[in-house]
Amino acid sequence: MSYEFLSPLGLTSRGGTTERVQAVLREAIVDSELAPGASLDKQAICDRLGVSRFPVSEALGRLQAEGLVEILPQRGTRVTRIRIADVRQSIFIRRALEAETVRMLARAPAPALVAALERNMRYQRTAVEAEDRRGFHALDLEFHQILLDALAYGRVRTIVESARASLERVRRLLTSSRRIAMTLAEHEAVVAALLARDARAAGQAMETHLDAVITELIAVASTKPGLFEDL
Repeated sequence: MSYEFLSPLGLTSRGGTTERVQAVLREAIVDSELAPGASLDKQAICDRLGVSRFPVSEALGRLQAEGLVEILPQRGTRVTRIRIADVRQSIFIRRALEAETVRMLARAPAPALVAALERNMRYQRTAVEAEDRRGFHALDLEFHQILLDALAYGRVRTIVESARASLERVRRLLTSSRRIAMTLAEHEAVVAALLARDARAAGQAMETHLDAVITELIAVASTKPGLFEDL
């Protein structure tokens, strides 16, 4: 395999070599260019990135700790398949904490929060109209971050961010024009309830939004079973 989708690091790249290799491989895995279940040719990766075997081995070890690759003794390395059970657990965490976050914020939404959400929603609508999936993805992350920052509970933010990071492959896999339009509508429902100071409706809207991830994932899994570990 030539790994043409991997960008050679080059002499001008910043940061340590292992960190750069890790970042390049992580992005390829999250974006499904390195598909779940795919075997990895370490020497071919070295040749493509223009680095020695050591930083590639180190990077793969770190990616194994992140749950993105499996290093199999005597059999090589492969990209881990997606485990629906892990996705359910991450969504459970986010559902509990983010629904409660918007319930609390809806009781007395601060002007700065309202302004930040309205600005973010304007940009989300523009991204949907332009079918800018990557741009929308960044704005989706920002939307949830605005809410967590407004809550200002550091430990809650850390837990949610960890759960969200583990869902990144799934989020990219489910990113379609139809899905981002649905996500926009779900976000609008959260904001409308929050602005109306309806804590109950805000919490329900956030739960509905996050539940949609599992619904979409099961639908995709039925058509692409080879990407999943535990159908």
